[in-house]
Formats: sequence, C-alpha cells, structure tokens
Amino acid sequence: MESENNAIFHSTRSTAKSCTSKQAICKGIAEDGGLFITDSLGKQHYDICELTKKSYQEIAKDILTILLPDFSSKELEDCVNKAYGSQWSNDSITPIKQLGETNDFVLELFHGPTCAFKDIALQILPQLMMHAKNAKSDENTMILTATSGDTGKAALEGFADVKGTSIITFYPYEKVSRVQELQMTTQLGKNVKVCAVKGNFDDTQTGVKKIFTNNKLKMELNSENNVSLSSANSINIGRLVPQVVYYFASYKQLIENEKIKIGDEIEFCVPTGNFGNILAGYYAKMLGLPIKHLIVASNSNNVLFDFLLSGTYNRQREFHHTVAPSMDILVSSNLERMLYYMCNKDTRLIQMLMNDLQQWGAFEIPEDVLKNIRKLFGCGWANENQIREAISDCWNKYNYVIDPHTACGYFVMQNIPHDSNVPRVLLSTASPYKFPRVVASALNIDHVQDMDDFKCMDALSIATGTKAPSMLRNLENQTPRFNDVIDITEMTNYVQKQAHDFTK
Repeated sequence: MESENNAIFHSTRSTAKSCTSKQAICKGIAEDGGLFITDSLGKQHYDICELTKKSYQEIAKDILTILLPDFSSKELEDCVNKAYGSQWSNDSITPIKQLGETNDFVLELFHGPTCAFKDIALQILPQLMMHAKNAKSDENTMILTATSGDTGKAALEGFADVKGTSIITFYPYEKVSRVQELQMTTQLGKNVKVCAVKGNFDDTQTGVKKIFTNNKLKMELNSENNVSLSSANSINIGRLVPQVVYYFASYKQLIENEKIKIGDEIEFCVPTGNFGNILAGYYAKMLGLPIKHLIVASNSNNVLFDFLLSGTYNRQREFHHTVAPSMDILVSSNLERMLYYMCNKDTRLIQMLMNDLQQWGAFEIPEDVLKNIRKLFGCGWANENQIREAISDCWNKYNYVIDPHTACGYFVMQNIPHDSNVPRVLLSTASPYKFPRVVASALNIDHVQDMDDFKCMDALSIATGTKAPSMLRNLENQTPRFNDVIDITEMTNYVQKQAHDFTK
C-alpha cells in the first residue's frame, strides 16, 4: 500500500516529468541528465525524542519511510533486515568513538562486508531495487557503476547473484589502491563484471553518465536484450537516502553516552569527493537533526573548497593522484542536488549552471545563494604531507588508527575555528587496512618500501595492536577473475557486449 505523503520525484533540471521513488531508483538518473529530487524534503521531520528507544534498523526504517514513501512498511522492513544483519562486524552498524577526553568523536562507517562507508547504502540498494521493479520483474536491470575505489566493490558485493540484476563496475586504470583493485577483480558472482578504464575517475564517471543519457542505446538494450540500465553511484537517490540514517544514529549514541541532551546542536566533518556523504547530512538537517555546521574536507583536488569560498565551481584544473584516491574527483555530482534546494528549487537556474559546467568547465552561483550555503557549510583541505601527519598525530595523541580519507577530515577538524562546546563528529569512511602502505608509512613503520600491501597489513597490525579485517587480509590468496582494460571511447560497446553475454 502506498503512503499518503507520496513524494513525487523529478529532475533537478526540470519539473516536466515526475515519478515515484521506486521509479527514480530504477532509473538512477533523469532523462535530461539531472538528478532525482523531491520537493517534499523537509516537510516532515523525524522525532529525535524517539531515537534512544530505537535500534539502527528501526531508525533506518523510519527515515526511509519519510524519504521513500511509496515503499510499504513490509517492503522496507524486509529491505532493512536483509541489509543490516550478520554481514556487519558491529551490532551498532556505525559505532561512535570518542577521541581521548575531547569533544570530538569518530563515527566508524567501515564495519560492513567491504570495509567502507559505501556498504551502508549498497547493502540495501539491491533490496530496494528488487521491490521497486517487482511489477516488471522479467526485465534485467543492469547496474553501471563508476568507482574511485570503494563504491565499486561495495556495489559488486551488494548485487552479486541478486536475481534479475547484473552489474558492471568501471574503475580508473592504475588509480586505485592495490587492495581496492583486488577487492573488485576477485569478486565472485555470475552476474558481475569489472573493467579498468584508461583515464581518471572523472573520465570514467562522465563515460557512465553519457551511457545513461544515450537514449538510442537504452532502447536497443531494452528491445534486444530486455535490459534496462540503472546506477549504483550516489547519483541514484536509493544510494543517497540510506546514508541519512547514520547521522541520526550518531546523535542517538551521543545522547546515550551522555555527551549531549536531546535538541543540542552538533557538527559533522565529512571527507567527500562526490558530495554524496555530506549531502546525506544536509538531508538529515532538513529532517530535523540539530546540525550546526557541516564541514567539507577535501584532498588536493580541492574544487569544493574553492567553490565554497568563491561561489565559482571550476573543474578546469590539474587533477592530482593522491594517497586518498576515493576523493580524487573534480566533478562532484551530488552538489547539483544541494544547489537545487539552496537556489529555491529553481530548475531553470540549475539547468543553466550545469550547461555552463559542461560547455565551459565552470559555473558561478548568485551571491545570495553562496551566503546561504556558507551559513551551514564550512570547508578545508589537506595536502599529501598533511594527510600523513594527521594519521600520525591521531595515533600519537589518541591511540587511534585512521585511513587517509578520514585523515583529511581529521586535519581539517583540527585546523578550523569552532565552538569547543559543540561536539564534532568526524565521519570515518574506510578501514585503515584498505590503505595499509600509506598508513604504515605515516606511522613510520620500518621497511614499508620493501613490503607488499599484505606485509604492510601485518606490520600495521603488530605496531598498533589492531587486527586486519579477514576479508581484506585474505585477498592475498585470491586469484583475480577480471583483467579487462579499455579506452574511454570503448565503454558503450563494452556495455552492449556485456548486456548480450549476461542475458545469454
């Protein structure tokens, strides 16, 4: 049965065509290249007084009920139970840790099956998609994913052998960590395919977006192979919405640990490249979570930092390959959703800005919009040395090991002015064992240069008294199944061929 506050979704760039959340999840991206949003966001608040009575799973069901209202209560319960069960190594799903005696906390988002925050959304997206497409279940949904490192494996893990789906993950050739690459290329499942693309993540993501807006290709795939395309990237609203939950879950834990009282404001510092992780925080605020500030933490690809300072978004700049590769991104797709809400839901303005970005590689927002954004969003960035120093500093001060992406956030948090009475939560996006070489080197462990990534894991484990997750350590003995490397121009043909092979 459909909920009464049935939210209508439409593109950020036009209100001409509308759809339900189920249709939006199946489509992934709007036909005009825009992202799906709903104008009902913020009309219904979540009662934070109820938080302490609820488990992570119950909070998830409540939040999804508000944001995806055409799913029935039973459907959401089924999705949540399958997504957040025994595959998680911590019962809290996203436990919070205090840094020493400070008012700073770390929200650990890496206790899922692939040790990165993407699991939180990608364990539930396949379930949501199965329920969304039930009415036309003979059709095969092919998931296309571009990854800068973590999304790929989490998507493969989520969709492996899920009935009625197949998945292709594209990643930038030689631009992800060795552990990330092995996680993807050793993936099991009859319906999965992994392919490296010569280029960087932006090239890869642009290639996938072009395929989504290629209507001729989509019609051919549908008529010849009975295949429809969808996305597992955070451009898909079904990827974004589950991430809102852990903002509320962190608030609940702070209340339970008597660090705050109900209604107290808190701040979040979020390492982000594609703007999805921090956009989920904006959605949480719109649902009534008392968030004072959201701090964007970038690496040397600091296009978001410059944008939040100047109001000009300019992707025409040098692309840096950093020790935090999952944030090596110059086109932050999800920014478009935030701009839509901050620009008073003006689809014509968004269309104009995105045209400018495509045509000129840059756009500029009106000054009053920038002022509004800056009331809520702060920003900072860390260079390569600062990332390494942050890993070392966090270990030396708090006996706590962080990965390079979390280290960007840690550095920014330590160096941005703030009110010390307001608790701050740093989102930790991945296990340090996904980047053992960088972390071991930052902690000055001897002979790192002579070790492979697995020896680095062992050395890191001995030096810190922590344990490498078995699913990462065991990669050493697994044989890669996939070794395709293609040019960006070959992506469309590759998808056509795989669609044919998957449906044989």
